[in-house]
Amino acid sequence: MKRQLSLLDNLVIGFERARRAATGEAPAPNRPSPAAEVGTEPEMDEATRRHVAGLMRINHTGEVCAQALYQGQALTAKLDRVRENMQHAAEEEIDHLAWCEQRVHELGAKTSVLNPFFYGASFAMGAIAGAIGDRISLGFVAATEDQVGQHLESHLSQLPDGDHKSRRIIEQMLDDELRHRDTALSAGGTDFPQPVKEVMTLASRVMTQSTYRI
Repeated sequence: MKRQLSLLDNLVIGFERARRAATGEAPAPNRPSPAAEVGTEPEMDEATRRHVAGLMRINHTGEVCAQALYQGQALTAKLDRVRENMQHAAEEEIDHLAWCEQRVHELGAKTSVLNPFFYGASFAMGAIAGAIGDRISLGFVAATEDQVGQHLESHLSQLPDGDHKSRRIIEQMLDDELRHRDTALSAGGTDFPQPVKEVMTLASRVMTQSTYRI
């Protein structure tokens, strides 16, 4: 019989995941990187390479935030099925975290030094949303994943034509994120009104603009 984890167990596990996610020690992915199917790197000038690395660094930090958000929500979720859904989504997001970290390094860059800050802020928001109620928590997931999807679509349009490695990763991430959004809504998540989504968009700009370079 599977042992029910205590609050202390979950806190210890969450702390270790936080440390690894925020310090650039991505866990091993459950799925191979979509970029593994692409054999060679494209020719890029230095400015283009820096730009692509900046985009992938943003995506990596976004996945750090996703880990924190799901862990915070799972900690305070009311229903077991919601908690399990959050934990399952976090496991899938580990793939994205590892893929992006690997791609950033392949481009000769580093992940953002701001990751610990964004992890803490996202964990707090997730825990608060979970404490308010599962419908709000699921709605927050749906709204967040919708915004992530918009960022990924924008990044796809900015990639150089020959960078099939980054493109394959972002396309798979986009498919997964939109599925997480739809799952959260179908599970009873609140569809947030537009003013709330606009506030979330403003907050996300702080992350994207700061982590693009550092």
